[in-house]
Amino acid sequence: MRPAVILLSGGLDSAVALAIARSQGFLPHALSFAYGQRHAIELESAKAIVQAQGVSRHVIVPIDLRVFGGSALTGDAPVPKDRPADEMNLGIPITYVPARNTIFLSFALAFAEVVQASDIFIGVNALDYSGYPDCRPEFIAAFSAMANLATKAAVEGAPLTVHTPLIHWTKAQIIQKGLDLGVDFALTSSCYDPAPDAAACGRCDSCTLRLKGFREIGRDDPRRYA
Repeated sequence: MRPAVILLSGGLDSAVALAIARSQGFLPHALSFAYGQRHAIELESAKAIVQAQGVSRHVIVPIDLRVFGGSALTGDAPVPKDRPADEMNLGIPITYVPARNTIFLSFALAFAEVVQASDIFIGVNALDYSGYPDCRPEFIAAFSAMANLATKAAVEGAPLTVHTPLIHWTKAQIIQKGLDLGVDFALTSSCYDPAPDAAACGRCDSCTLRLKGFREIGRDDPRRYA
């Protein structure tokens, strides 16, 4: 089994990306971040997902992005609620965290060199979150090119591949793939503004898109909602 680094937020998409990596025969090393996110409950979900999927190594890196702010997820601005789908596709939402995926992938790149992995998996999606610039195929291609110029492993003949298996899928397709692979979605946490008891709000963009995906395949979302 070839080692691979899997960026695991604890959400639905990253749980499916992890399951896909395992189904393709990779030995996953999970990487999560405590970056000052208001929905830090997702880290508990990440721990549960790792245990459920039999991942032997899970690293949680502390980074305080609240020192910069600039996002509803790392600051005090309210998380948008009850937005219609057409509004979600207009512009870059306030839930965008500046340079987050660039930062996360850079850490994943360093981790990959240490564990001698030539593969990184990230569950970005360009359909449901088209407003996020760091979820686009162009960004992934540019980062991959940079990574293969910047690392000892690549320069010495072991180029890196950044896998984005979900990037062109709808949320319904992602959920169905996860169900096919046995992902327990009750363990995942997608909400941007969960209640103190970890119940999902059901009204933020992430909850709205998640619930829509489950409806489209005729299944109930097992996650607990407020």
